[in-house]
Amino acid sequence: MDISDLASRVIKGERRALARAITLIESARDDHREQAVELLEAVKGAGRQALRIGLSGTPGVGKSTFIEAFGVMLTGQGKRVAVLAVDPSSTRSGGSILGDKTRMERLSRDPNAFIRPSPSQTALGGVARRTREAVMLCEAAGFDIVLIETVGVGQSETMVADMSDLFILLLAPAGGDELQGVKRGIMEIADMILINKADGDLLPAATRTCADYAGALRLLRKRAQDPDGFPKAMLVSALSGDGLETAWEEMQTLTQWRKENGHWDAMRARQARHWFEDEVRLGLLAQLNNGAVRARLEQLGQAVAKGEITASNAARELLQGL
Repeated sequence: MDISDLASRVIKGERRALARAITLIESARDDHREQAVELLEAVKGAGRQALRIGLSGTPGVGKSTFIEAFGVMLTGQGKRVAVLAVDPSSTRSGGSILGDKTRMERLSRDPNAFIRPSPSQTALGGVARRTREAVMLCEAAGFDIVLIETVGVGQSETMVADMSDLFILLLAPAGGDELQGVKRGIMEIADMILINKADGDLLPAATRTCADYAGALRLLRKRAQDPDGFPKAMLVSALSGDGLETAWEEMQTLTQWRKENGHWDAMRARQARHWFEDEVRLGLLAQLNNGAVRARLEQLGQAVAKGEITASNAARELLQGL
């Protein structure tokens, strides 16, 4: 594969080249990983930045429906939108349905949109292991906004916040009272909470839920990277489109404030450092696939199972051998 040619075509915005590049970085083969690193270095020179928006929420809250309505609105304003949808993988077969395009029928036909579903595989935290690298490729391809849809694992789904500029939490009407909102973890890192399905018979319930979460957000400690009034809870309806324009205006307001006050660059630098350390950890774990190490791991594992040695002592012995 000619990596320099692939990189140049990605930078030109060719969709097939972008799809092929993402396939390359998702591969676990050693030779493909070397090519992926070379590709990422090549496209880094494009120097482009997109607004990265992470979206989380429990399954069934309407993330795909919201992304389609929101994406169509953005492309209607002349924006180029990339959607990276992470699909849960089966713990038995290892497969994924990858059916997000079928749920975003209008957006998938939009020439200014690019939708790429990826399997979560063994990665935790709601995103795939190489999602961040896919985001970098989408930025190099000239997309203005990258939407990262997570698998929807709920309150523990915080990893997406380490690769996005804005973290949006989608909730359904009657999705929890004020005490539910005070729960730490995902609530503390959300920049905006959008109560979806605020239409028809669900509007009164959505209004009450929005008020509950607005009250809960006021109890959280104020963050340095937030202006007055943020994080905030708002009502939206992906079905009717109500509230989408207002939500987008608030996202732009928050983004602009962070850029003007230096929080944008500081956050990106912090995220880059985090992912460097994460790559080091993953590289160390990969060392366990060495043949001699695997044999020693199996030997010590059997000794632990028989009670001949404690798990802590066996782990220390293996690591000292590394």
